[in-house]
Amino acid sequence: MADIKYYDVILKPVVTEKSMNLMAEKKYTFFVHPDANKSMIKEAVEKMFEGTKVEKVNTMNIKGKFKRRGMVTGRTAAQKKAIVKLTEDSADIEIFSGL
Repeated sequence: MADIKYYDVILKPVVTEKSMNLMAEKKYTFFVHPDANKSMIKEAVEKMFEGTKVEKVNTMNIKGKFKRRGMVTGRTAAQKKAIVKLTEDSADIEIFSGL
């Protein structure tokens, strides 16, 4: 497995209607590095966002969709998504506050 630093784990936040509704329950959704495990994701969130404490992490692997251009078929890139639940006394994540 590659040497992944904590700042390489979180790729970008997921901004959808469903993920915005989960923010009321202190659950935040991110696209993460495909080789990252739950403990690496927990460490990355706690280090990158000051004052946060992670209660639990749920991860899911998303297969790429089939795409076709003429006779050529292929798949888009696969992704890994993580839903991070913060503790009740934890601070909110600032990047989601303006949305």
